[in-house]
Amino acid sequence: MSVLDELSTIETEVMAAVSGAADESALEAVRVAELGKKGRVSGLMKTLGGMSPEERQTAGPALNGLRDKLATAIAARKAELEMAALNQRLETEREDLTYRRSCSRRALLLDAGVRGVAAIFADMGFAVAEGPDIEDDFHNFTALNFPEGHPAREMHDTFFMKPDAEGRRKVLRTHTSPVQIRTMMNQKPPIRVIIPGRVYRKDWDATHTPMFHQIEGLVIDKSTHMGHLKSCLTEAFSRFFEVERAESRFRPHFFPFTEPSAEMDIRCDRSGKEIKVGEGDDWLEILGCGMVHPNVLRNCGLDPEEYQGFAFGLGVDRLAMLKYGMPDLRPYFEADVDWIKHYGFKPWLLPSVTGGLS
Repeated sequence: MSVLDELSTIETEVMAAVSGAADESALEAVRVAELGKKGRVSGLMKTLGGMSPEERQTAGPALNGLRDKLATAIAARKAELEMAALNQRLETEREDLTYRRSCSRRALLLDAGVRGVAAIFADMGFAVAEGPDIEDDFHNFTALNFPEGHPAREMHDTFFMKPDAEGRRKVLRTHTSPVQIRTMMNQKPPIRVIIPGRVYRKDWDATHTPMFHQIEGLVIDKSTHMGHLKSCLTEAFSRFFEVERAESRFRPHFFPFTEPSAEMDIRCDRSGKEIKVGEGDDWLEILGCGMVHPNVLRNCGLDPEEYQGFAFGLGVDRLAMLKYGMPDLRPYFEADVDWIKHYGFKPWLLPSVTGGLS
């Protein structure tokens, strides 16, 4: 084989090895094997001195050209591998610049709000249940006794996903109630759960945001009634607002998934700049609730002649607003350390029934 043929073979082999190098160490091994002091190309360079002037005149430029071409290819591949390694580090060692936001203003929402309510109901014997944010029509609407044409199914209320191949559309869940359905379908009564989670609706003003947090409660057994519901909620909100007794009243209402249905109000004082719970002559709507509708029980495979129970749902964001006297929900989503200091929130202080909820 002539020198030029050998150089062509080396170029083909080395180029393939360079492009196939999976990391920088593998690439360095290729460089040393070919261009190092004892490499193939370096070895051929040493043979130039033994060639005739005519051979050297042809082989010399070819060898130098090959060496430069391989060195350029190795340098380019090294740059690619370094960039890939950097991108991987950026992914695995990413610094979350939203931490200041999520651990400051949202600390109110997640700690003083969700965890505060969860701590109360956990102390009352409730387990925690969770479910997906993206739901299908059955779990979000149909199983909950929403009839066709109900306003909640319309585009102006709900975030719908693009239709799939069969024309079905998933939704960003409009409430945490689908988790009630999943729980009843997968767990045999007695059931006693609370369901915290994010929900999504097309709202944005001082008291509504397109993404907010709810907590729902569900109790299913053979003997639960409205008296149990009222007693449970009155006790829970007395603890949450840290008053001796949060006097409550229940007004008849309508929800597709409960029958009878009610809205719960608590006594408050609106005379000052802040709403004070547990005193005064005013009433404040706090949540919706009721006895689980027989149709919902049937949709979950439960016999309404044997089982009954109650359910309730509330917006934790608004609940926290009431407790801490905040006039607007939207600042929750802004980063402002002074705002945090003003309301006295500390991310490392988690609310508990025994340690305090404020």
